Amino acid sequence: MEKKIFWLIFIGLSLLADVFLPFFWGMVASIPIVVVSWWLVYRSGWLC
Repeated sequence: MEKKIFWLIFIGLSLLADVFLPFFWGMVASIPIVVVSWWLVYRSGWLC
């Protein structure tokens, strides 16, 4: 279940970055998006 939530958060935040940022910055923003998604799902204890 955690993997599904991780991918949903990652895809949602990536789509927001692609809409609001230029292409290059959207690609660069994917690195912190992965970290934030991972932390929310596996380390924070907020979601599962």
